Amino acid sequence: MTVSTPLAAVLGSDHTVRCSDGTVRRTIDLDYAASAPALAAVVDRVQEVVPFSASVHRGSGHKSAVCTEAYEAARRTVHAFCGADDEDVVIFGRNTTDALNLLAHCVPGDVVVLDVEHHANLLPWRRRRVVRTEGTIAATLARLEAVLSAKPAALLAVTGASNVTGEVLPIAELAALAHRHGARILVDGAQLVPHRRVDITAAGVDYLAFSGHKLYAPFGAGVLVGRRDWLDAADPYLAGGGATSGVSVLTGGDVDVRWHPAPARHEGGTPNLLGAVALAAACEEIARLDPVAVAAHDRAATDAVVRGLTRAGGVRVLRVWDDSDDVVGIASFTVDGVDPVVVADALARDHAVAVRAGKFCAHPLLARLGADDGAVRVSVGLGTTAADVEAFLDALTVTCLSLRDGVAA
Repeated sequence: MTVSTPLAAVLGSDHTVRCSDGTVRRTIDLDYAASAPALAAVVDRVQEVVPFSASVHRGSGHKSAVCTEAYEAARRTVHAFCGADDEDVVIFGRNTTDALNLLAHCVPGDVVVLDVEHHANLLPWRRRRVVRTEGTIAATLARLEAVLSAKPAALLAVTGASNVTGEVLPIAELAALAHRHGARILVDGAQLVPHRRVDITAAGVDYLAFSGHKLYAPFGAGVLVGRRDWLDAADPYLAGGGATSGVSVLTGGDVDVRWHPAPARHEGGTPNLLGAVALAAACEEIARLDPVAVAAHDRAATDAVVRGLTRAGGVRVLRVWDDSDDVVGIASFTVDGVDPVVVADALARDHAVAVRAGKFCAHPLLARLGADDGAVRVSVGLGTTAADVEAFLDALTVTCLSLRDGVAA
């Protein structure tokens, strides 16, 4: 790995913790795939809005006007960031899971998904058909082609990059495949968007969902970007104030409701202004970075992690496809004979290295990969340096030796 400095300033990079041996060490954050640290510029932008603290779309005063404009400006920023066209709509929600549940509420037919999906892109679809992946991406696409040919579907819902292995799916090719069979495509971009710009118009993607907290933006906002017609035709995902243009009680006691079109139709209640502002600010900061430099940094960090894991004895790196070498920022592994949670806890307790252990809300995939007890996941991002990766690999070597010997590190 040649990158010695972070690509962007992230908060908390100087955080220290006392380890089990009494030493105070800087935390090595390698859990970006769960929640990325906030970019300093994002927090600065949020702080500009905080003093106004008024309602969005619900006031005539100056503060309310400022907040309303900040919220709608955030919507425009996200729209541009995703390469959306004039017919696409941007709907803010809590996170990617919320965005996917919103579309699941609106989709008018069957949904085809792969068995590699995060639960958020598996469980919400009420009329889902799960397709088992093959050993190669090429064979998996051929299987999807056969499935959609045999029985049409309204939507193909796929991850942009696996939250377990980091493997990237060919979304433009998948979009063309879906469209050939009269289906639309939804891309769960939670893990892809922090590493790659996704132009939905150029890629032919109908819907894209992603979260701020994985994109270096705090305050809990996510977004669904995509075609308007299904969203306008469905009942509101969240009925309430702001979603209606008029409500009246009829003589018989029923209620007549006239709903707004999207996005207001599905954004009932007072919105999360700071979350939307943070998400948009993160989009702006990511857009300012050189995409070639981001890709090189990401690849160097990921390759360094995988090389180190491959050289470690008794460690197995998880992969889905044999023909895939396009990976972003994630490597998951198991250690022979050692519980993944024990490994992760020891790394944190003894070495101040933060990773994640478990099944990553992707139980079918972990079972498919022969990791029924879960795995350890390392994930990198804009703040990761070569020193961070080296510290992790050194800590893992010590941890594995100690645990295998039955000695507490």
